[in-house]
Amino acid sequence: MTKALQGKVALITGGVKRVGATIARQLHAEGMKLALHYRHSEQEAHDIQAELNKQRPDSVILLQADLGHVAKLNSMVNQVIESFGQLDALVNNASSFYPTPVGKIEEHDWDELMASNLKAPLFLSQAAAPHLTKSEGCIVNLADIHADRPLKKYPVYCCAKAGLVMLTKSLGRDLGPHVRVNAVAPGAILWPENDDMDEVTKQRIISQIALKRHGSPEDIAKTVLFLIRDAKYITGQVIPVDGGRTLGQ
Repeated sequence: MTKALQGKVALITGGVKRVGATIARQLHAEGMKLALHYRHSEQEAHDIQAELNKQRPDSVILLQADLGHVAKLNSMVNQVIESFGQLDALVNNASSFYPTPVGKIEEHDWDELMASNLKAPLFLSQAAAPHLTKSEGCIVNLADIHADRPLKKYPVYCCAKAGLVMLTKSLGRDLGPHVRVNAVAPGAILWPENDDMDEVTKQRIISQIALKRHGSPEDIAKTVLFLIRDAKYITGQVIPVDGGRTLGQ
């Protein structure tokens, strides 16, 4: 049986490791061709490209770019069209995440955190919009439950994600009726990559979650798949995938 997404094309930022790689594998398994962006993770990029192209030849291309440069974002979209001839879904997954305690915030912190979490999704969406309009496609943004419930010592990151939530709603209005725009707001899915969090802190977080466990990257990937494949009458919305963590906040 032909899958609903067979031959469709998705561009995923930060798509070569962690949650991004899981999203990539989920969409690829549904028949999609992929353009996977990475910044520094060259080895991981080539590894997942080889893995997925082995399953289906010429189904994955790689795009290396610093998302802070708008010209690179336009070029990325052009490369996707040159390679595959169409674009059906944009997944703005790439994200910088680190603390910025008040009193120690530098301008470069603002620039870095805003670039990946807000600036790039805006300008990539703008570049992709004509192609997504043509294909009646969609945009999925990876937001955060802390977009409206601030995380202590992370004011810049939280501001950036709050902006991404409003961008999701604004683009949902501006790009309708032809392009749907939604977001996924993960809770405790993976611990931070440079994890210095002790077990007591992790257990405290889990104790605050209604389901009493952290989630998995697959939980996020399946929600992204739903928004791309099945949610034909949903736009401008944010879906929390947090095990009920926000119920107690």
